Amino acid sequence: MSIFGNRETRLVVQGITGRDGSFHTRQMLEYGTGVVAGVTPGKGGQRFADTVPVFNTVAEAVRETGANAAVIYVPPVGAAGAMFEAADAGLSLIVCITEGVPVMDMTRVLPYVRERGARLIGPNCPGLITPGECKVGIIPGNICAPGRVGLVSRSGTLTYEVVNQLTRSGIGQSTCVGIGGDPLNGTSFIDCLRAFQEDPSTDLIVMLGEIGGTDEQNAARFVREQVTKPVVGFIAGQTAPPGRRMGHAGAIISGSSGTAAEKIAAFEAAGIAVMKRPADVVELVRARLAGTTRMKR
Repeated sequence: MSIFGNRETRLVVQGITGRDGSFHTRQMLEYGTGVVAGVTPGKGGQRFADTVPVFNTVAEAVRETGANAAVIYVPPVGAAGAMFEAADAGLSLIVCITEGVPVMDMTRVLPYVRERGARLIGPNCPGLITPGECKVGIIPGNICAPGRVGLVSRSGTLTYEVVNQLTRSGIGQSTCVGIGGDPLNGTSFIDCLRAFQEDPSTDLIVMLGEIGGTDEQNAARFVREQVTKPVVGFIAGQTAPPGRRMGHAGAIISGSSGTAAEKIAAFEAAGIAVMKRPADVVELVRARLAGTTRMKR
C-alpha cells in the first residue's frame, strides 16, 4: 500500500503542453505513472508524446479517460482556476506544483476544494512519489527506492537530500510527500502523519519542517497523542535571523512560536528523534527501526 498515490492513479496533467508541464510529463511517463490525459485549453484533439490525449477541459478528460487525479503546471495567474476546475471535475487528488500563487487566491480555493471532497497537495510543492508505483510532480524518481519509511516535508530540495541519503544507505520509502512551504496549503503535516499511521506499509515516518508558523508544533502534539510509529524529524533554518524570510513564504520567524529552538523542543517533547543535520537521518532511522523490531519480538 501507500498514501495518496499508487498504481491505480490515473493522472491528468493540466498545462501539459507548456514548458514545465511537458518536461515533467515525460519524466512521469518514463517512471511508469498512469498519465491518461492532458489539458490545455484550445489544444484539444492533439496527442502528447504520441500517446497521451489532450483535452480542452478537465471535465472532458475525466469523462473520456476515467482520470482520478490531477497535477497542475500552469502559471500563478491561472493556478486557482485550474484547482477549481479539477475539483469541479470530481477528482479525488489534486497536486499543484505552481509557485507564486497569491495567498488571497488560496483563501478561496481551500474551502472550495474541501467542500467537494478532494485532497489538494500544494501549491508550491514538489508533489509526491510512491517508489516503484507512481510519481506525481517533480520529485526525481532515480533517487527513490521502494521501502517502508514514509516521508513528509515542507521543502522540496530538503526532500531530495534526505531521500537520497536514505536510498544510498539501502533504506527505501513507502511514499514521499512534499506539502509545500506556502502559508496556506491543502495538505498538512497532520494529514500525512495520520495517513502514514494508518498505512500498513509504513514502519517509520520522517518529518522535515522549517522555521515559521506553528505547523510543526501542532504536528508534534499529534504525534504525541495519535502516532504509535517512530518518527524522525528535522527543522531547517536553525541559523536564520529573526524577521528574515528564508526561501518559503511561510518560513519567517514571528515572535517565539516560529523559531527553530521552539520547534525542536516540541519535537523532543513528543518523542521525535531530531536530526542536527540531514545526514543524520540514516543513523536515526536505523536506530528507531531496530528499536521497533526489538519491541515486536
